[in-house]
Amino acid sequence: MEAWPGDAYPLGATYDGNGTNFAIFSEVADAVYLCLFDDDGTETRVPLREVDGYVWHAYLPQILPGQKYGYRIDGPYDPASGVRCNVNKLLLDPYAKAVSGEIDWAQPLFGYNFGDPDSRNDEDSAEHMMLGVVVSPFFDWDGDRKPRTPYHRSVIYEAHVKGLTELHPDVPEEQRGTYAGVAHPSVIAHLQKLGVTAIELMPVHQFVNDSTLQDKGLSNYWGYNTIGFFAPQNTYCSTGDAGQQVQEFKAMVRELHLAGIEVILDVVYNHTAEGNHLGPTLSFRGIDNQAYYRLMEDEQQYYMDYTGTGNSLNVRHPHALQLLMDSLRYWATEMHVDGFRFDLASTLAREFYDVDRLSTFFELCQQDPVVSQTKLIAEPWDIGPGGYQVGNFPPLWTEWNGKYRDTVRDFWRGEPATLGEFASRITGSSDLYEDSGRRPVASINFVTAHDGFTLRDLVSYNEKHNEANGEDNNDGESHNRSWNCGAEGPTDDPNVLALRARQQRNFLATLLLSQGVPMIAHGDELGRTQQGNNNVYCQDSELSWIDWGKVDQPLLEFVAAVNRLRSEHPIFRRRRFFDGRPVRRGEGEALPDIAWLTQDGTPMEPEDWDSPIGRFIGVFLNGQGIRGRDDRGQPITDLNFLIYFNADDVAVDFVLPSKDYSAKWDEVIDTGGEYADSEPVAAGQKISVQAKSMVVLRAHTPPPEEPDHSVAASLAVLADEKGGRKDTA
Repeated sequence: MEAWPGDAYPLGATYDGNGTNFAIFSEVADAVYLCLFDDDGTETRVPLREVDGYVWHAYLPQILPGQKYGYRIDGPYDPASGVRCNVNKLLLDPYAKAVSGEIDWAQPLFGYNFGDPDSRNDEDSAEHMMLGVVVSPFFDWDGDRKPRTPYHRSVIYEAHVKGLTELHPDVPEEQRGTYAGVAHPSVIAHLQKLGVTAIELMPVHQFVNDSTLQDKGLSNYWGYNTIGFFAPQNTYCSTGDAGQQVQEFKAMVRELHLAGIEVILDVVYNHTAEGNHLGPTLSFRGIDNQAYYRLMEDEQQYYMDYTGTGNSLNVRHPHALQLLMDSLRYWATEMHVDGFRFDLASTLAREFYDVDRLSTFFELCQQDPVVSQTKLIAEPWDIGPGGYQVGNFPPLWTEWNGKYRDTVRDFWRGEPATLGEFASRITGSSDLYEDSGRRPVASINFVTAHDGFTLRDLVSYNEKHNEANGEDNNDGESHNRSWNCGAEGPTDDPNVLALRARQQRNFLATLLLSQGVPMIAHGDELGRTQQGNNNVYCQDSELSWIDWGKVDQPLLEFVAAVNRLRSEHPIFRRRRFFDGRPVRRGEGEALPDIAWLTQDGTPMEPEDWDSPIGRFIGVFLNGQGIRGRDDRGQPITDLNFLIYFNADDVAVDFVLPSKDYSAKWDEVIDTGGEYADSEPVAAGQKISVQAKSMVVLRAHTPPPEEPDHSVAASLAVLADEKGGRKDTA
């Protein structure tokens, strides 16, 4: 096999049109072998003799896209000292841009013999391993442009590639559960109907199925078990996995961009699929264990585990950091991805023991000219000490706001003493973000996500029902802040069903009309249920997929209508926090940009906030008080709005405020009746807000006069334009 010296950069397998450059980092290796595989499994080993800065490399002029490969690392094996090289273990390239096959969890994949963790196993693992695939970087993007939707205009839709499309009747069967399925016109049309601006895909980096789940007849459905940070998951490809997944993924991004929809990836950079010291040797462990993983300081055969998965990536090592940054840049530049949601992001801030918001990883993101221009969303917690860091990430970042989720759930199920925090959460959580110079959009608001109950289940179950997971219902969160509305699970009681429908509308309307960035979990707008299972990570089945044959059409139409209201009115997507200061534009009384109102229409007093039984409140949003400018530099103005929230068990009458706020109001949303269609209500009058419901009113504006489209009127216009000459030709 002819091999030229090649280059140490870029890492991975890089095809240039004539041949392929291979480069891999290992500081601990004594020798590195590139292993090329034919279709029949025949292996050809090519020693990499060139080494620069611990990067081993070679250029092979005859290697084309589609070539399958792996590596073998010859070096020291001393787990007690943190090194685990074994030339008998075939290793996946950490920079592989596509992966073929899956692992089978056979004994040769492990560095020790089952039953004796201190032994060494030298069985060859090649026939049990997945392989890297050389890919072509060339693709016709057809003038693709990223939508670059600003945060304040963004509506995120969290979705699973397979769960979103597997049962969709309009998607061809061979495309269901794939990237091509997500790009299907019927799926895109649904997203557009909802007003979605970004789809956030659950993990699509190549991941590994857990053996413990496979033994139970289950699988790692969610995919939070990454082994390849550059490769799209091969099982989500409709045309095979020999590198075609890259082309299909790019085509999906191109079609979503054409529809104005951004693509955000849920990425798992905090750990890998190799697990703890008893896990298999698949890639990083055999290449350079100490460089890629956080090891216990005094017992280096063991791994630091801030993730609950057995290991944590070593963000203190420059080559591990380079891996993360190279991966992010690759997906942003080569795959045209628009942003990233970082799973257990607090782990990436642990350079030493505590979480450090100024850690090197965040500094690298801040200064990187590519990564810093993407959407960066943190899941701001991990399972380590001090891991809950909501509100503490750097200014460039946005965060999943877990406090928003908890507070909104508590308010609508009627928990006492939640008024003050509820008010803070729906106005952008300034208590969490304003002091660090961030804006309301730093808060990614959500009520439900992949982890936990669906929205329908949130209002249908008090307890989790995870028996199908095979862990005696011990897995999953037990404190869900849910309420079944009077009956556990399915029921025929019309009163319970009506209340559940109302509560779903309450949650979705609150979410979409709160300041910040709303995120909808896929299927919540359709009434999707998981039958009370709040942890379907292992359920690759109809339990977790969207059932497109059981769509709650009224709920879908309601969500689309509320989102249109949000899109049309900048008052619901402000770029700055409310400050409560009076605003005067033109004539009339100066009014604050926001005012919280009591039942009798007067401003809330401090003692009103302290009421332990307060379950209802009104809020005035001043459309003249946005204090911002549009893209053309003009002041942003809007109509005034009133929103009344009633989480009580009985209807509440609210007195509309004085005419200084508006002389008349139009009801635009009533979650108690699905839609509002009534005559304008005058200032000082009462409106009744049903139990467990909310009403949105907009300052009344007289409808414009209907234009006269008669022929005579048209001729008159022409006469004016032609200086009196009536031209009827």
